[in-house]
Parts: sequence; structure tokens; C-alpha cells
Amino acid sequence: MRSLNHGGCICLLLCILFSLCASIETIDGIAKIPAVFTFGDSLVDPGNNNFIPTWLKANHPPYGHDFMGSEENGRFSNGQLATDFIASGLGVKETIPPFLDPNLNTQDLLTGVSFASAGTGFDNFTSAVGSAIPMWKEVELFKTYKGRLENMVGVENASNIIEQAIFLAVAGSNDFMENYLFLPERRAQFTVQQYQEFILEICTNFIEEIYKLGVRKLGIAGLPPLGCIPGVKTLYGQSELNGCIEEFNDISTSYNQKFKDILKGLEGRLPGIRLEYIDIHEYLSDMIENPSLYGLETTQRGCCGTGLIEIGPFCNAKTPITCTNTSTSVFWDAVHPTQAAYQIVARVVLRQHIPKLL
Repeated sequence: MRSLNHGGCICLLLCILFSLCASIETIDGIAKIPAVFTFGDSLVDPGNNNFIPTWLKANHPPYGHDFMGSEENGRFSNGQLATDFIASGLGVKETIPPFLDPNLNTQDLLTGVSFASAGTGFDNFTSAVGSAIPMWKEVELFKTYKGRLENMVGVENASNIIEQAIFLAVAGSNDFMENYLFLPERRAQFTVQQYQEFILEICTNFIEEIYKLGVRKLGIAGLPPLGCIPGVKTLYGQSELNGCIEEFNDISTSYNQKFKDILKGLEGRLPGIRLEYIDIHEYLSDMIENPSLYGLETTQRGCCGTGLIEIGPFCNAKTPITCTNTSTSVFWDAVHPTQAAYQIVARVVLRQHIPKLL
């Protein structure tokens, strides 16, 4: 980041700050948002894992196949993430950069970054499986960010930016996909219902911690339809199933209902917070069940290789892209959606959820 010691840089920073911290104005019915931040896993990680020692990286082809400017950007998709489209739709910026990128500039920091890490979960054991950044450490990174922001613009202005910013969080899927459903340790300790409650308790603590740091507008997603994800179906020997594993979808559904109830309770006891539940289970399920409504065709496998097992290092430069048109597929690899699917989700979030946070 460039030094701010010179008078010209300070003037530039003050001009940027004035535009960001001015009273909220409405443009085309959407209030002006100063910044967008994200916490969570690979669905919102734009490349933080590029900068940590983990095998869960997407900074190689064919990831980024349709991304503007660079294939090796670290997003687990062929292009932009839903959160990129949301930031763009709000007029904040085209993409959200990873906080760990050493080349972040002043404008990047002022308008929001991502603390997310592919492979993480609320359960510390989950993040250890892929050597990802645990959710508690993502909160610590946010604390570091807040300190840098305060040094740049002062405590009061930093608080205003954080209070008016939109925060988006997506986590929990890996706790079940990487951990509970496929490894023995947690299943030996918890029933499904107990593990759901265990994860939700940690999630509650996460929300309380970022609230203490000034977050007031949080959109947070529940679990996707776990039983519809190609990689999950493959690991359970049902990769050719023309449909979903309903047992796993039921886990998602019951978890999400408990989660919604918890969010209502938190809104009642955390003064000033606005919490918006984002139902990615519903959105992805509808794309899979009714693809033609969205201009989609391929729903049972991804575009990378067979689309049934490839992810991370197993989706690489030597892996062929097997879908004829990435814009008509729901999944890019065996777990992650395509840019097209992310854009559909982003449109729903911008239309239905963001206004409720303002």
C-alpha cells in the first residue's frame, strides 16, 4: 500500500473518504453503500488461500477460465463470485479482493475486502482438514483490517464505514461435506442434530464477535442442498443419480430452519443489528430442478473433467473442460457453482435481501 505521508496523497484520501462517509444517498432506490466485506469459505474466497500454505487453491487453470483479466485469481469458479456481482450491483466496485493480497491499495481497503478461506468452517476441525483459515481467525483478520482502517482515516470515520457497510458471510457447508458426513471423529461425538446445534452455537458466537467490532448489516447464508452437490453424490456412490440425495438435503433443511430461528433471536438482543438470512438452498435447488427457467441446462455435473469429483488440485490445467457452454451449467467443478449460477444468486440477493439491510 502506498504511503500516505505526502500532502497530495492525504488530499486524495480525504476526497475519497468524504464521498464514502457522506450521508447515505439513494440511487435508483438503492442506498449508497461505502463498502462490501465477506467472511466464510470457498463460495466467497477470492484468493486468500493463494497466500497461505494449503492444498486448497484455485490459482491455476482452468479456474478463472471466464474471469476478466486473469485466470490465476484464486476463485473457485470459472469467473466471478456472487459477492463480486453484489458489490458491482451496489456500485461499490467490480470485484472484492482478498485481504491477504500484499498489493492492496487504499481504495481496495476503503471499499471492502474478503477474509474468507476455501475449506474453512465454523468447526476448527473442519478448517484443519484443508489447512484453511479458521473462522475465528477470519475475525482476527477483520480486527487487523479495522486497525489499519483506523490508522488511515481515524477511529470515527472507520466506525462509520464499518457500520454502513454490507457484510456477507457464507460458511457451514464444509462442516458437513468435509467433516461430519465423511470423517469419523465428529460422528462419534455427535448425532446429526447435536452437530447442527454445535455448529450453530459457534456461528452465533461469530455473529456476536463481529457485532462487537461494529458490524451492523449482515447477510448470512444457510446450507446449500448438500445432497445435490456432484462431489457429495460421487463420494456416496451416487454420482450418476439423476437427482439429489434427499437424506443430505434434509440435514440442510433442518439446519437452516434452526438457523433462521437463531437469527431472529439475535436481532432481538443485539441493538441496531440487521440480519438477513440468504436461502441459497432454495436458489440452488430451483436452478437444479427448473434449469430452463434460468437459461441453464447441465445440473448434475460440473464443467471440469467428469464434473463428478474434480476440485482444487484435481481440477487443473490438464483437466479438460467438458461442458460445451459454461454459461448453461450450474456447477463449475464437483462442488462450486459457475459464474452464471453465481450471477443468478446475486440478482436475487440484490433484489430481495440487500434492501432489507439498509
